[in-house]
Amino acid sequence: MAFGSRAAGSGSGKHRGSSRLSRRTAGYAGIAALATTGVVGSLAGPAFAADHSPSIEDTGTLNTIVVADELAGDVEAQAQSQQRAAEAAAAKAQAEADAKQRAAEAKAKAEAQAKAEREAAERAAREEERKRLNTFVSPIDGSYVSTQYHAGGGMWSSGSHTGIDFHASSGTSVHAVGLGTVVEAGWGGAYGNNVVIKHADGTYTQYGHMSSLNVSVGQQVTPGQQIGLSGSTGNSSGPHLHFEARTGADYGSDINPLTYLRSHGVSV
Repeated sequence: MAFGSRAAGSGSGKHRGSSRLSRRTAGYAGIAALATTGVVGSLAGPAFAADHSPSIEDTGTLNTIVVADELAGDVEAQAQSQQRAAEAAAAKAQAEADAKQRAAEAKAKAEAQAKAEREAAERAAREEERKRLNTFVSPIDGSYVSTQYHAGGGMWSSGSHTGIDFHASSGTSVHAVGLGTVVEAGWGGAYGNNVVIKHADGTYTQYGHMSSLNVSVGQQVTPGQQIGLSGSTGNSSGPHLHFEARTGADYGSDINPLTYLRSHGVSV
């Protein structure tokens, strides 16, 4: 009896060992089967519980586990591939955003530079215009003084010449010597057809004996603007331009025209 009891005990231990292996193998197989077919129970048959069940390698269960491992690897590889694709897409989107940002910045910079250059050009043009308007010119281009200031003779009622005469044939363009406003334009007695201009510094210039006029009273004129054509109207012995400079609008306030022009930068 004692021997039989030991044998029974020994047999019971052997069955318990096999049962644990079978359950573990069946668990692996069930996992693999769930991954591949969705059926776990079909792999956990009674054969795994037998006392003399073959090893995992002999029954093909290891192959099932390998398949499950390979499937898991495929899933992981796919996930990694998707992750890489997502990262690549994100990098591409970021690169496009960066490119757009750089383009916008470059455009803004170019516009700012163009604006600065335009404003600089406008300032330069205004400065040039300011200089031009403050510049004085000769009333006759390329001419010379044929009769000096205060020259004596019976032709002048005051006994002397109140201006200077510029040599000019009839029809020569006569220019305003500086910026100003026309205060007289028309017949001026002994001066014939004449123009008187008041300048910004309060001085006046007069242009006499002209054949025709191109301006009217109240008109603003700029340096070098044509105001008429030379001639020989009024008390004149021949075509020329009589030019006077005055401190006031009235006759008798004359000053030396050559000194006046030269003080304003005109070479005569």
